[in-house]
Amino acid sequence: MEQLEFKFDTQLLIDGEDLDEDEIHDYITEHFKGDCLLVVGDDTLIKIHFHTNEPWQILEYGQSIGDIYDVVVENMQRQEEGLKG
Repeated sequence: MEQLEFKFDTQLLIDGEDLDEDEIHDYITEHFKGDCLLVVGDDTLIKIHFHTNEPWQILEYGQSIGDIYDVVVENMQRQEEGLKG
């Protein structure tokens, strides 16, 4: 079976103040390896969706700029192989 380049689908919400989705998008792009990045929201709530092999780095970054919650990390490689992700 084909191995995925980035196996963890990482999703979270960030509650904070003066959040800027463009700045967050650019920071993630510049500092973390992954693909399928989505950063949407406003200055107090941001949703992140990102495929990576180091989901903990995205969680640490999110927590550094606000309060994270509704965290989901799914192993897409396991899902690809018919297992629970």
